[in-house]
Amino acid sequence: MKVSHQTSATATGGRWGASKLDDGSFEINSLPPNNNEDGLNPEQLSALGYCACFATAMQLVAHRMELALSACSTTVEGGMQKLEGRGVGLEAGPYANIAGLSEPEAHSVLNATNKVCFLFQIFARQRRG
Repeated sequence: MKVSHQTSATATGGRWGASKLDDGSFEINSLPPNNNEDGLNPEQLSALGYCACFATAMQLVAHRMELALSACSTTVEGGMQKLEGRGVGLEAGPYANIAGLSEPEAHSVLNATNKVCFLFQIFARQRRG
């Protein structure tokens, strides 16, 4: 498979350090969850990426189905969970707000998006084990 986009990032110090994109375009302080200092934790960053991926996949799916979305947004709720006998993993689920489609059309788009968004597939595989 040909790589269409590639990036790299470096984290130093884990949850009490700094994380940055290697091209210098973005840098944050890394913090553990429930911390009141200035920074983000990895779960928050994962949620941001998942939202963008899922919304883009929704738009692509709607276009392929020849459906016109007038607007859409995605919210991801998630966090860490203990995986039985396998340590810790991320639990995340997208919620979509789709304007301009009937309810059956919106459900069709969401069901198809679940098969297209690679992050959805990663989280689904993690839940299945």
